[in-house]
Amino acid sequence: MQAAALQEKLDRLRALLTELGSVVVAYSGGIDSTFVLKVAHEQLGDKAVGITAVSPTFPLLELEAAERVAREIGARHETVQTDQLAIDDFVKNDANRCFHCKTDLYQLLGTVRQAKAAAYIVDGTNLDDLGDDRPGMKAAREWGVRSPLVEVQLSKADIRILAKELGLSNWDKPAAACLSSRIPRGMPITLEKLSRVEEAEAVLQHEGLRHFRVRNHGDIARIEVAPSDLPWLIEPTRCRRISARLKELGFRFVAVDLDGYRPGGVSLS
Repeated sequence: MQAAALQEKLDRLRALLTELGSVVVAYSGGIDSTFVLKVAHEQLGDKAVGITAVSPTFPLLELEAAERVAREIGARHETVQTDQLAIDDFVKNDANRCFHCKTDLYQLLGTVRQAKAAAYIVDGTNLDDLGDDRPGMKAAREWGVRSPLVEVQLSKADIRILAKELGLSNWDKPAAACLSSRIPRGMPITLEKLSRVEEAEAVLQHEGLRHFRVRNHGDIARIEVAPSDLPWLIEPTRCRRISARLKELGFRFVAVDLDGYRPGGVSLS
């Protein structure tokens, strides 16, 4: 029954994207937007194009992965440059940070849509996202962005199953968020802080970790990993190696959060 229900949702998604006619996909390389791009490419061919906004908040490793997966799909993919650090309301890093970021993104994609004479902008918001506090979704609504995965009632778990069946290499890719999410609310966002986080997370990725964050608390790097990875992380030799590398990047103290990785876990309260 589950397989039949999923197939019905996939068929509805295909029909919906076909009906839209031409789309610009807000493509970050995450599994949700990848899945939308894959199905849109299958249904619309060159009338579907994935657009990745490149900025100081977007890690280079994520960009490289997004480009690789788009090539695997065979979909049109382009990048556009933006810089949220030029937006004062974004830099001050209050509760509306994501709204200002997404407003900048969708304004940019609106220009791309017009230039390409595409009918719609679509994103990778899924059914599970609706239960979160996401100011960026308000920006999407204001800019008329369609969320096909929500419209056909696909959850994150559904998407992973279908993505695997469709042969997407990143079907089990961990969730990713922009680098600014690693900086506590109220602490101004700077290029230096973003770069330090990006380099620190590259160290952990090189060590073989997949589910993790490095939270930037000024002099302190707070590492969050999946609870099952804690024993692996604090193995003495590995622990000393990681600490030394992060201190080379400018952190004075390197701490491991015993509560483990959790979305939105930047607060120290």
